[in-house]
Amino acid sequence: MVTNTTCRKEFAMSIGIIGAGNIGSAFARALSRNGISATIANSHGPQTLAELTAELAPHITAGTIEEAAKADIVLIAVPWSKLPAALSGLPDWAGRIVIDANNPIEAPLFKPAELNGRLSSEIVADLVPGARLVKAFNHLFANLVSADPKAEGGNRVLFYSGDDIKAKAEVAEIITRLGFAGIDLGPLKIGASLTQFPGGPLPALNLVKFG
Repeated sequence: MVTNTTCRKEFAMSIGIIGAGNIGSAFARALSRNGISATIANSHGPQTLAELTAELAPHITAGTIEEAAKADIVLIAVPWSKLPAALSGLPDWAGRIVIDANNPIEAPLFKPAELNGRLSSEIVADLVPGARLVKAFNHLFANLVSADPKAEGGNRVLFYSGDDIKAKAEVAEIITRLGFAGIDLGPLKIGASLTQFPGGPLPALNLVKFG
């Protein structure tokens, strides 16, 4: 059995989460269950996350968006229309890794955003200048991200894609440590189009890998 101490020792990169909605909170729960630490932030301030961090203590702590954005790897899961405001004013990302877990649609209307022929990840990349972007954690329902990925007997599949091989390797390590079967879909132009919701063929599929 891998202990929490081992997880922290072997995974040395810091993790931040911007967005404490369904996906951001589900990712935080998956990290906490596996003894991996992270800082989570939302637009309303750390004090509004007291209930969540009490549930996930000691591994998940609340911070400001600026604090979460300083991590080596930052998962961003923010309502589409609020992304520009959430990420404005942050310094250049200087090669840090951003996990784009966003989809260009949001409640309550679930009307697809106008992307003008671009992928949503291309738009997110413009909002995080200097980052190495990896698309992941956007195609599963939040309850499947936080649930035991081995519940069906195999390992729940989690797709990822990106243009930076080393960044993808770091994200793949997180995926593996959380118990998922990571599948690399290649560069963003291909992989992000397959997992983007709406439009892609892979979102909401609960696939399990055996063996």
